[in-house]
Amino acid sequence: MRIRTAVAVPAASAVAALLLTAPQSEAAAGRDRPARCAPEVLAYRARAVPGHPTVLRAGVTNRGSRACLVDRVPTVTFGDLDGAALPVPEGPTGGYRLAPGGTAHADVRTIADPADPEARRVDTVTVAASAAHWGRSFTAARLGAGRQVLVWEPVTTWWQRSAAAADRAIGLS
Repeated sequence: MRIRTAVAVPAASAVAALLLTAPQSEAAAGRDRPARCAPEVLAYRARAVPGHPTVLRAGVTNRGSRACLVDRVPTVTFGDLDGAALPVPEGPTGGYRLAPGGTAHADVRTIADPADPEARRVDTVTVAASAAHWGRSFTAARLGAGRQVLVWEPVTTWWQRSAAAADRAIGLS
């Protein structure tokens, strides 16, 4: 004998049922809030900041046709080292809205003192718009940082509207 389960859906749950059948972008984000950016619509870039050998400038661009959300703070990791750059300032998690064709900018200080004896050396730096994305890896040479990037207690700004705003947020201006 087979057991069957019947489920009654109260009228108040009708809204929830509709959300479950709505397109993912609407159900997950609501009408006023865009959906999370899909990894394939994002383009990344990163370079060492001229005159500041311990600072990298990262950017992410939404190549899609709709606004989408990335994490408020980029996820920046270093070679095979554990952990990611910490956000400056600290703050709650949240999203950052990227318009179609829009770019967000962040600065990353890889080390406070290049002479620090505890400095680690890595060949690559990876920038992602979300901890759930792979992002893109950049070699030290491609970053314009020489053969290796020095790392110790790295920090990153939140995504900013411009490179100048990212520079101010990390203290370059």
